[in-house]
Amino acid sequence: MSPSPDRFTVLARRLGAGTDPAPLAVDLLHRWAEPARTYHSLRHLDDCLAQLDAAPADPTNRDLVEAALWFHDAVYDPRQGDNEGRSAEMAREGLTNLGVAAASCEAIARLVLLTRYGEQPTDREGRLVCDIDLSILGRAAAEFDRYDREIRAEYGWVPETNYRRERAAVLRGFLAREPLYLTPHFRARYEQPARMNLSRAISRLEADPKG
Repeated sequence: MSPSPDRFTVLARRLGAGTDPAPLAVDLLHRWAEPARTYHSLRHLDDCLAQLDAAPADPTNRDLVEAALWFHDAVYDPRQGDNEGRSAEMAREGLTNLGVAAASCEAIARLVLLTRYGEQPTDREGRLVCDIDLSILGRAAAEFDRYDREIRAEYGWVPETNYRRERAAVLRGFLAREPLYLTPHFRARYEQPARMNLSRAISRLEADPKG
């Protein structure tokens, strides 16, 4: 399912856009629809927005969170290591060009950069963005397994042995986080299923592929 460009347009207006946001909305959706994306696709964006909508209201600035979700994988090339940085810069430049205040543009870019998962956020907006992005880890086993296969497809050029080693390291990093989810809503809903899914996926990756 594809998010409506009107949703982004309305969001940008709430953020203070004075220039028509529709062209940027179209560009964003075009990027998310790139054919090489199997997981980081329009379906992932739509799911993130649905997770935000279902999360309980709190003092978090949800417009900043939503904008960060629209941009967080806007630039995605699994062969490159700077996707989050380039996505953050796209958010900063694109929203600035619409007339959104510099402080809001910087806040949104910062939230996008948090999805590199190099550090745990300490603010409400950052925690919510990261929990939403990682919510796939705690879904039902069949949905998690589809995600796992789709990630493998995006890295299809990586030799199997290398992929297993690097992917297992990434998943172990998430499993080592205590807690994995940083907001009460997502922790209650996804923490235990995510730990089961991650452990199961790591065991698969570490098993003998010929076995």
